[in-house]
Amino acid sequence: MKAKKVESLLIVGGGTAGWLTAGIIAAKHGTSASITVVESPNIKTVGVGEGTWPTMKTTLQEMGVSETDFLRQCDASFKQGAKFCQWKTGEQSDYYYHPLMLPRNFDEFNSAPFWLSQNSGESFSNSVCFQQALCEKNLAPKTLTMPEYAGAANYAYHLDAGKFAQFLTHHCTTKLNVNHIKATVENVKLTDSGEINYLLTKEAGQLEADLYIDCSGFCSLLLGQALDVPFVDKSDVLFLDTAIATHVPYPTENSAIVPHTLSTAQTSGWIWDIGLQSRRGVGHVYSSKYIDDQTAKQQLADYLCTDVQSLETKTIPMPCGHREKFWQKNCVAVGLAAGFLEPLEASALVLVEMSAQFIRDQLPAHTSIMPIVAKRFNTTFHYRWQRIIDFLKLHYVLSQRRDSEFWCAQQDACSIPESLQELLSLWQYQPPWRHDFLHKDEVFPAASYQYVLYGMGFKTHCREDEANKAHYQQLLEEISFTKHRAIKALPPTRELLNTLHQHRMQVI
Repeated sequence: MKAKKVESLLIVGGGTAGWLTAGIIAAKHGTSASITVVESPNIKTVGVGEGTWPTMKTTLQEMGVSETDFLRQCDASFKQGAKFCQWKTGEQSDYYYHPLMLPRNFDEFNSAPFWLSQNSGESFSNSVCFQQALCEKNLAPKTLTMPEYAGAANYAYHLDAGKFAQFLTHHCTTKLNVNHIKATVENVKLTDSGEINYLLTKEAGQLEADLYIDCSGFCSLLLGQALDVPFVDKSDVLFLDTAIATHVPYPTENSAIVPHTLSTAQTSGWIWDIGLQSRRGVGHVYSSKYIDDQTAKQQLADYLCTDVQSLETKTIPMPCGHREKFWQKNCVAVGLAAGFLEPLEASALVLVEMSAQFIRDQLPAHTSIMPIVAKRFNTTFHYRWQRIIDFLKLHYVLSQRRDSEFWCAQQDACSIPESLQELLSLWQYQPPWRHDFLHKDEVFPAASYQYVLYGMGFKTHCREDEANKAHYQQLLEEISFTKHRAIKALPPTRELLNTLHQHRMQVI
């Protein structure tokens, strides 16, 4: 194709990935570039991505979204982390937290060696920050008078994916100058050099752009099918490949809303439990190699204390892996079109955010430099996908469970990436810290590894650090004081969200 300015972007596929990508890019380039979303009127989105990261606050704020409107219209609630139940031993009393707050003063001080040496019996997360205490009491991370996107504790969101996509569609088309075409792509025409020339649609005819963004979901219509970029299977590392999901109503309209994701381990996978304002989203994600669909559904019914025959579910195949390249020629894939890994740490939407932000910040002004940007994008996201794979696998390899073939297979060294094996060897003698990772902007910081490692009972044999013991004791006192103050000041999550439906947050 003839080199020219990049002036038009065509996003194929709507849903959360398509519209989030459109909004992130349009917030910066909406007046200088033509941004269009073409969305089939006949294809339903997967619609179960209900967990986010704290990055979503900044993303929505930069798009000009009112947090109050978002919470009201997307059935959204607050997420302050994840509670992992029965992952370590399988006992009913077995749980730990991965909160969304860093340990206190984490950038300057590593508390892990001191916690390890004390052996006080208190969990690591509850020792080094106060967020677990808020979660255990179902408290919100903020009060009504705090500004939008600010809180006493860091937080993300639980949301209804279908309502969120509709909300983003309206915001992007009315506020950010994004064009919306409802049409089904029937053919993708390539140039002689292998780039996308134009798309043929059933309802809107021929569509063309300078850059195509594939948000077509698992089918990967552009990158996978048209450009024939291979899929790299990672099921030899992460075994889970199927999910069955359902919606569960609350017993009463004033039932408590749990402000964290519940992840409860099963014989061949785990069950997620996410509290929205009007319902819970619950699902069992499992390995079809180790359990059949009916048994998996029975385990979900047992978790919900209901009859399996009355349980209405949606089955979702989940190919585990990613494309060999994410940006090929004049096409870049975002979301499920790029790949998917099990939803244990809600990495799907944050990868959409990161991908769209890279495109926004590095959007090539001219097609002649697109190969350079594509190469940088591929290098960055290969690294990020591998780090996510390592972190997810970490949850399994640390387990002491041996009650099923699934859990035993997780210990097979052949299924553990060499990069993770190397880190685990390192962490036997020094706790995770910022120098253990190569990039400044890691997907999961060293603190996340600490929460999982020490929540799962991992032992690190550290050097004694007598010089900083007094500082650690001071930190514990500060955390205790902050914890008690926060518990006293913060309202129950249900109470705050109910109030938001009656009053707009007062910006101070």
